[in-house]
Amino acid sequence: MLTTVLLPICFIVFLGYWAVRRGYVASAHIHPLSQFVMKVSLPAFLLQALAGKNLAEIWHPAYFLGYGGGSLLLFALTYWLCRKMFSQPMSHASVLAMGASMSNTGFIGTAILTLLLGSHSAVYLSLTLIIENLIILTLMLVLAERGLHHQAAGGKDISLQGGVLIGLVKRLLQNPVILAILVGISCVLLQIKLPLWLAQVLEMLGKTASPLALFVIGGSLVGMKLNSMNMQGAVLVGLKVMVMPLVIFGLLWLLKVSPEMLFVGTLLAVLPMPVAFGIFAQHYGLSEKALAPLVLSTALGFIAVGVLLTQSAHFIAH
Repeated sequence: MLTTVLLPICFIVFLGYWAVRRGYVASAHIHPLSQFVMKVSLPAFLLQALAGKNLAEIWHPAYFLGYGGGSLLLFALTYWLCRKMFSQPMSHASVLAMGASMSNTGFIGTAILTLLLGSHSAVYLSLTLIIENLIILTLMLVLAERGLHHQAAGGKDISLQGGVLIGLVKRLLQNPVILAILVGISCVLLQIKLPLWLAQVLEMLGKTASPLALFVIGGSLVGMKLNSMNMQGAVLVGLKVMVMPLVIFGLLWLLKVSPEMLFVGTLLAVLPMPVAFGIFAQHYGLSEKALAPLVLSTALGFIAVGVLLTQSAHFIAH
Protein backbone atom coordinates (compact mmCIF):
# COMPACT_ATOMS: atom_id res chain seq x y z
CA MET A 1 0.00 0.00 0.00
CA LEU A 2 2.87 2.36 0.74
CA THR A 3 4.34 1.87 -2.73
CA THR A 4 1.01 2.12 -4.59
CA VAL A 5 -0.42 5.11 -2.68
CA LEU A 6 2.18 7.04 -0.70
CA LEU A 7 5.09 6.76 -3.15
CA PRO A 8 3.21 8.38 -6.10
CA ILE A 9 1.91 11.09 -3.75
CA CYS A 10 5.36 11.90 -2.39
CA PHE A 11 6.86 11.88 -5.88
CA ILE A 12 4.35 14.41 -7.25
CA VAL A 13 4.78 16.62 -4.16
CA PHE A 14 8.56 16.48 -4.62
CA LEU A 15 8.13 17.22 -8.35
CA GLY A 16 6.14 20.35 -7.50
CA TYR A 17 8.77 21.43 -4.98
CA TRP A 18 11.62 20.78 -7.45
CA ALA A 19 9.88 22.57 -10.34
CA VAL A 20 9.34 25.75 -8.33
CA ARG A 21 12.69 25.54 -6.54
CA ARG A 22 14.59 25.25 -9.81
CA GLY A 23 12.50 27.91 -11.54
CA TYR A 24 11.05 25.44 -14.04
CA VAL A 25 7.61 26.66 -12.93
CA ALA A 26 7.29 30.18 -11.56
CA SER A 27 6.10 30.38 -7.96
CA ALA A 28 3.51 32.91 -9.12
CA HIS A 29 1.82 30.13 -11.12
CA ILE A 30 1.11 27.99 -8.05
CA HIS A 31 -1.79 30.13 -6.86
CA PRO A 32 -3.67 29.96 -10.22
CA LEU A 33 -3.17 26.18 -10.22
CA SER A 34 -4.63 25.90 -6.72
CA GLN A 35 -7.58 28.04 -7.83
CA PHE A 36 -8.18 25.66 -10.75
CA VAL A 37 -8.22 22.69 -8.37
CA MET A 38 -10.63 24.26 -5.88
CA LYS A 39 -12.90 25.98 -8.42
CA VAL A 40 -12.92 23.58 -11.37
CA SER A 41 -11.41 20.09 -11.04
CA LEU A 42 -12.42 19.21 -7.46
CA PRO A 43 -16.04 20.44 -7.89
CA ALA A 44 -16.21 18.50 -11.18
CA PHE A 45 -14.98 15.31 -9.48
CA LEU A 46 -17.45 15.64 -6.59
CA LEU A 47 -20.44 16.45 -8.81
CA GLN A 48 -19.78 13.61 -11.26
CA ALA A 49 -19.18 11.06 -8.50
CA LEU A 50 -22.15 12.08 -6.32
CA ALA A 51 -24.69 12.37 -9.14
CA GLY A 52 -24.29 8.70 -9.98
CA LYS A 53 -25.10 7.41 -6.48
CA ASN A 54 -28.25 6.86 -4.45
CA LEU A 55 -29.14 8.47 -1.12
CA ALA A 56 -28.15 5.47 0.99
CA GLU A 57 -24.64 5.61 -0.46
CA ILE A 58 -23.94 9.28 0.26
CA TRP A 59 -25.68 9.99 3.58
CA HIS A 60 -24.06 8.52 6.70
CA PRO A 61 -25.35 10.27 9.85
CA ALA A 62 -22.91 8.44 12.13
CA TYR A 63 -19.91 9.70 10.14
CA PHE A 64 -21.31 13.23 10.02
CA LEU A 65 -21.96 13.20 13.78
CA GLY A 66 -18.61 11.65 14.69
CA TYR A 67 -16.36 13.70 12.40
CA GLY A 68 -18.36 16.89 12.86
CA GLY A 69 -18.53 16.49 16.64
CA GLY A 70 -14.82 15.79 16.88
CA SER A 71 -13.96 18.80 14.72
CA LEU A 72 -16.12 21.06 16.89
CA LEU A 73 -14.51 19.72 20.07
CA LEU A 74 -11.04 20.48 18.70
CA PHE A 75 -12.14 23.93 17.58
CA ALA A 76 -13.58 24.77 21.01
CA LEU A 77 -10.55 23.39 22.89
CA THR A 78 -8.04 25.25 20.70
CA TYR A 79 -10.03 28.48 20.85
CA TRP A 80 -10.13 28.29 24.65
CA LEU A 81 -6.39 27.57 24.91
CA CYS A 82 -5.50 30.43 22.57
CA ARG A 83 -7.67 32.86 24.52
CA LYS A 84 -6.76 31.77 28.05
CA MET A 85 -3.24 30.36 27.80
CA PHE A 86 -1.77 32.43 24.96
CA SER A 87 -3.90 35.60 25.40
CA GLN A 88 -4.84 35.86 21.73
CA PRO A 89 -7.60 38.24 20.61
CA MET A 90 -10.86 36.70 19.42
CA SER A 91 -10.11 37.05 15.71
CA HIS A 92 -6.67 35.42 16.02
CA ALA A 93 -7.89 32.64 18.32
CA SER A 94 -10.66 31.68 15.90
CA VAL A 95 -8.23 31.35 12.96
CA LEU A 96 -5.79 29.29 15.05
CA ALA A 97 -8.69 27.08 16.19
CA MET A 98 -9.57 26.46 12.55
CA GLY A 99 -5.99 25.34 11.91
CA ALA A 100 -6.20 22.69 14.63
CA SER A 101 -9.64 21.37 13.67
CA MET A 102 -9.64 21.36 9.86
CA SER A 103 -7.65 19.14 7.48
CA ASN A 104 -6.21 19.55 4.00
CA THR A 105 -9.11 17.51 2.63
CA GLY A 106 -9.46 19.32 -0.69
CA PHE A 107 -5.87 18.75 -1.79
CA ILE A 108 -4.11 15.90 0.03
CA GLY A 109 -7.30 14.11 1.13
CA THR A 110 -8.64 14.00 -2.41
CA ALA A 111 -5.37 12.59 -3.76
CA ILE A 112 -5.05 9.85 -1.14
CA LEU A 113 -8.68 8.73 -1.05
CA THR A 114 -9.08 8.56 -4.83
CA LEU A 115 -6.09 6.22 -4.96
CA LEU A 116 -7.55 4.14 -2.11
CA LEU A 117 -11.25 4.09 -2.99
CA GLY A 118 -11.70 5.50 -6.49
CA SER A 119 -14.98 7.34 -7.10
CA HIS A 120 -16.39 5.99 -3.81
CA SER A 121 -14.06 8.48 -2.07
CA ALA A 122 -16.42 11.29 -3.14
CA VAL A 123 -18.86 10.21 -0.42
CA TYR A 124 -16.35 10.75 2.40
CA LEU A 125 -14.83 13.81 0.77
CA SER A 126 -18.25 15.45 0.37
CA LEU A 127 -19.36 14.79 3.95
CA THR A 128 -16.03 16.02 5.32
CA LEU A 129 -15.97 19.12 3.12
CA ILE A 130 -19.52 19.97 4.22
CA ILE A 131 -18.41 19.76 7.86
CA GLU A 132 -15.30 21.83 7.23
CA ASN A 133 -16.89 24.50 5.04
CA LEU A 134 -20.39 24.84 6.49
CA ILE A 135 -19.50 24.34 10.16
CA ILE A 136 -15.83 24.97 10.99
CA LEU A 137 -15.11 27.66 8.40
CA THR A 138 -18.39 29.46 9.07
CA LEU A 139 -17.78 29.38 12.83
CA MET A 140 -14.27 30.77 12.33
CA LEU A 141 -15.50 33.58 10.09
CA VAL A 142 -18.30 34.56 12.50
CA LEU A 143 -15.94 34.67 15.50
CA ALA A 144 -13.17 36.42 13.56
CA GLU A 145 -15.50 39.12 12.24
CA ARG A 146 -17.05 39.53 15.67
CA GLY A 147 -13.55 39.97 17.08
CA LEU A 148 -12.76 42.70 14.56
CA HIS A 149 -16.03 44.48 15.36
CA HIS A 150 -15.23 44.11 19.07
CA GLN A 151 -11.84 45.77 18.59
CA ALA A 152 -13.29 48.52 16.40
CA ALA A 153 -15.87 49.29 19.10
CA GLY A 154 -13.17 49.81 21.71
CA GLY A 155 -13.70 46.52 23.51
CA LYS A 156 -17.48 46.78 23.81
CA ASP A 157 -19.39 43.50 23.43
CA ILE A 158 -21.49 43.92 20.28
CA SER A 159 -23.27 41.53 17.98
CA LEU A 160 -22.59 41.17 14.28
CA GLN A 161 -24.71 43.22 11.93
CA GLY A 162 -27.18 41.40 9.71
CA GLY A 163 -25.33 42.50 6.61
CA VAL A 164 -22.17 40.74 7.77
CA LEU A 165 -24.02 37.48 8.37
CA ILE A 166 -25.73 37.73 4.98
CA GLY A 167 -22.33 38.31 3.44
CA LEU A 168 -21.01 35.13 5.06
CA VAL A 169 -23.93 33.11 3.70
CA LYS A 170 -23.36 34.51 0.19
CA ARG A 171 -19.66 33.71 0.48
CA LEU A 172 -20.43 30.09 1.28
CA LEU A 173 -23.00 29.74 -1.50
CA GLN A 174 -20.45 31.09 -3.99
CA ASN A 175 -17.96 28.38 -3.01
CA PRO A 176 -17.74 26.03 -6.05
CA VAL A 177 -17.05 22.99 -3.83
CA ILE A 178 -20.19 23.60 -1.78
CA LEU A 179 -22.23 24.28 -4.92
CA ALA A 180 -21.00 21.05 -6.54
CA ILE A 181 -21.92 19.05 -3.44
CA LEU A 182 -25.38 20.65 -3.23
CA VAL A 183 -26.06 20.05 -6.95
CA GLY A 184 -24.81 16.48 -6.69
CA ILE A 185 -27.01 15.75 -3.67
CA SER A 186 -29.97 17.39 -5.45
CA CYS A 187 -29.44 15.05 -8.42
CA VAL A 188 -29.57 12.10 -6.02
CA LEU A 189 -32.71 13.31 -4.22
CA LEU A 190 -34.53 14.13 -7.46
CA GLN A 191 -33.16 11.01 -9.23
CA ILE A 192 -31.68 13.09 -12.03
CA LYS A 193 -29.05 11.42 -14.21
CA LEU A 194 -26.42 13.59 -15.85
CA PRO A 195 -26.23 13.43 -19.66
CA LEU A 196 -23.45 11.11 -20.79
CA TRP A 197 -21.47 13.88 -22.47
CA LEU A 198 -21.62 16.06 -19.34
CA ALA A 199 -20.60 13.16 -17.10
CA GLN A 200 -17.61 12.51 -19.36
CA VAL A 201 -16.56 16.17 -19.28
CA LEU A 202 -16.80 16.24 -15.47
CA GLU A 203 -14.88 12.97 -15.22
CA MET A 204 -12.05 14.31 -17.41
CA LEU A 205 -11.79 17.48 -15.33
CA GLY A 206 -12.08 15.55 -12.07
CA LYS A 207 -9.11 13.36 -12.93
CA THR A 208 -6.85 16.42 -12.85
CA ALA A 209 -7.73 17.25 -9.22
CA SER A 210 -5.39 14.82 -7.44
CA PRO A 211 -2.14 15.34 -9.39
CA LEU A 212 -2.56 19.12 -9.60
CA ALA A 213 -3.38 19.36 -5.89
CA LEU A 214 -0.23 17.46 -4.94
CA PHE A 215 1.90 19.52 -7.34
CA VAL A 216 0.52 22.69 -5.72
CA ILE A 217 1.34 21.39 -2.24
CA GLY A 218 4.94 20.74 -3.28
CA GLY A 219 5.33 24.11 -4.96
CA SER A 220 3.84 25.89 -1.94
CA LEU A 221 6.52 24.44 0.36
CA VAL A 222 9.30 26.38 -1.37
CA GLY A 223 10.53 29.15 0.90
CA MET A 224 8.68 27.98 4.00
CA LYS A 225 10.78 27.76 7.18
CA LEU A 226 10.37 26.64 10.79
CA ASN A 227 12.51 29.33 12.39
CA SER A 228 9.51 31.11 13.93
CA MET A 229 8.12 28.07 15.78
CA ASN A 230 7.15 28.73 19.43
CA MET A 231 5.18 27.00 22.17
CA GLN A 232 1.85 28.15 20.77
CA GLY A 233 2.72 26.73 17.35
CA ALA A 234 3.90 23.44 18.85
CA VAL A 235 0.64 23.06 20.80
CA LEU A 236 -1.34 23.86 17.67
CA VAL A 237 0.47 21.18 15.63
CA GLY A 238 0.11 18.63 18.44
CA LEU A 239 -3.63 19.22 18.62
CA LYS A 240 -4.01 18.86 14.85
CA VAL A 241 -1.77 15.89 14.08
CA MET A 242 -2.19 13.85 17.28
CA VAL A 243 -5.25 14.87 19.29
CA MET A 244 -7.72 15.37 16.41
CA PRO A 245 -7.29 11.88 14.88
CA LEU A 246 -7.55 10.29 18.35
CA VAL A 247 -10.78 12.19 19.07
CA ILE A 248 -12.28 11.38 15.66
CA PHE A 249 -11.29 7.72 15.98
CA GLY A 250 -12.82 7.51 19.46
CA LEU A 251 -16.11 9.10 18.47
CA LEU A 252 -16.50 7.03 15.29
CA TRP A 253 -15.63 3.87 17.23
CA LEU A 254 -18.28 4.70 19.87
CA LEU A 255 -20.80 5.23 17.07
CA LYS A 256 -19.93 1.74 15.74
CA VAL A 257 -19.28 2.77 12.15
CA SER A 258 -17.87 0.35 9.57
CA PRO A 259 -14.12 -0.42 9.60
CA GLU A 260 -13.70 1.47 6.32
CA MET A 261 -15.45 4.55 7.69
CA LEU A 262 -13.42 4.38 10.89
CA PHE A 263 -10.17 4.26 8.93
CA VAL A 264 -11.09 6.99 6.43
CA GLY A 265 -12.27 9.37 9.16
CA THR A 266 -9.06 8.88 11.12
CA LEU A 267 -6.95 9.24 7.96
CA LEU A 268 -8.60 12.54 7.04
CA ALA A 269 -8.24 13.81 10.61
CA VAL A 270 -4.49 13.16 10.66
CA LEU A 271 -3.89 15.16 7.46
CA PRO A 272 -1.98 18.46 7.71
CA MET A 273 -3.61 21.84 8.24
CA PRO A 274 -5.36 23.24 5.15
CA VAL A 275 -3.77 25.79 2.85
CA ALA A 276 -6.73 28.03 3.71
CA PHE A 277 -5.30 28.33 7.24
CA GLY A 278 -2.34 30.29 5.90
CA ILE A 279 -4.59 32.42 3.71
CA PHE A 280 -6.95 33.42 6.52
CA ALA A 281 -4.01 33.90 8.91
CA GLN A 282 -2.56 36.45 6.51
CA HIS A 283 -5.95 38.13 6.08
CA TYR A 284 -6.45 38.56 9.84
CA GLY A 285 -2.87 39.65 10.55
CA LEU A 286 -1.17 36.63 12.10
CA SER A 287 0.72 35.07 9.18
CA GLU A 288 3.97 34.84 11.19
CA LYS A 289 2.20 32.79 13.88
CA ALA A 290 0.67 30.43 11.33
CA LEU A 291 3.42 29.74 8.80
CA ALA A 292 5.66 27.54 10.96
CA PRO A 293 2.78 25.38 12.32
CA LEU A 294 1.49 24.93 8.76
CA VAL A 295 4.90 23.68 7.56
CA LEU A 296 5.46 21.39 10.56
CA SER A 297 1.96 19.91 10.36
CA THR A 298 2.55 19.17 6.66
CA ALA A 299 5.74 17.25 7.43
CA LEU A 300 4.33 15.36 10.42
CA GLY A 301 1.01 14.78 8.68
CA PHE A 302 2.70 12.97 5.79
CA ILE A 303 4.59 10.77 8.26
CA ALA A 304 1.38 9.95 10.14
CA VAL A 305 -0.42 9.19 6.86
CA GLY A 306 2.37 6.80 5.91
CA VAL A 307 2.01 4.96 9.21
CA LEU A 308 -1.77 4.71 8.86
CA LEU A 309 -1.58 3.45 5.29
CA THR A 310 0.40 0.42 6.46
CA GLN A 311 -2.76 -0.62 8.35
CA SER A 312 -5.28 0.07 5.57
CA ALA A 313 -5.56 -3.61 4.56
CA HIS A 314 -7.12 -4.37 7.96
CA PHE A 315 -9.93 -1.85 7.41
CA ILE A 316 -10.56 -1.52 3.67
CA ALA A 317 -11.66 -4.46 1.54
CA HIS A 318 -10.14 -4.54 -1.97
